[in-house]
Amino acid sequence: MSTLLVIAKAPVPGRVKTRLTTRFTPEQAAGLARAALEDTLAAVLATPCTRRVLVLDGRPGPWVPPGIEVVPQCAGGLDARLAAAFALAEGPALLIGMDTPQVTPDLLTAGLDFTGADARYGPADDGGFWALGLAAPDPALLLGVPMSVPHTGEEQRRRLTAAGLAVRDLPELCDVDTPADAERVAAAAPGTRFAAVHCGLCAVTR
Repeated sequence: MSTLLVIAKAPVPGRVKTRLTTRFTPEQAAGLARAALEDTLAAVLATPCTRRVLVLDGRPGPWVPPGIEVVPQCAGGLDARLAAAFALAEGPALLIGMDTPQVTPDLLTAGLDFTGADARYGPADDGGFWALGLAAPDPALLLGVPMSVPHTGEEQRRRLTAAGLAVRDLPELCDVDTPADAERVAAAAPGTRFAAVHCGLCAVTR
């Protein structure tokens, strides 16, 4: 048994990717968020595993493809919501967000490979992390970790090693938070839905 978890917000204007609105409208930012989520879920569907679970803040829409189980996010801070997501897992689990539309099935498959490791850790270039895999999911490994700060990733990785876990890193990826991030990710993954939407919006806004 293995579980792929995606924690995400429904792509609703004004509620998602608000930091993109320095360049894009709330509707355009939500369109980019939807494309990123669709790319992410497509990669998840193409990855061998037993369960594929979208842990969602908001209501599901037509952007959720068949084969994805949808579970509502719990209340609380991000650390509590990530911990609750891991509590859903059956067997080894890998958790990712919706901010890395450039993710591939190969990367996700690597994240579920715990050969010689108890945990897989995917650093993000903003100091956070884009993926966390646990061979034996324990929600307590996330509770109390400060989230959305420059040292989030460092603190999370320290929590894993302090628990005596052997950690293997995944490649560093760029999260899409700002317009500059969006431009970088679109250029790095030109075949994605995200890149197509971004290209269309930039053609209009330039």
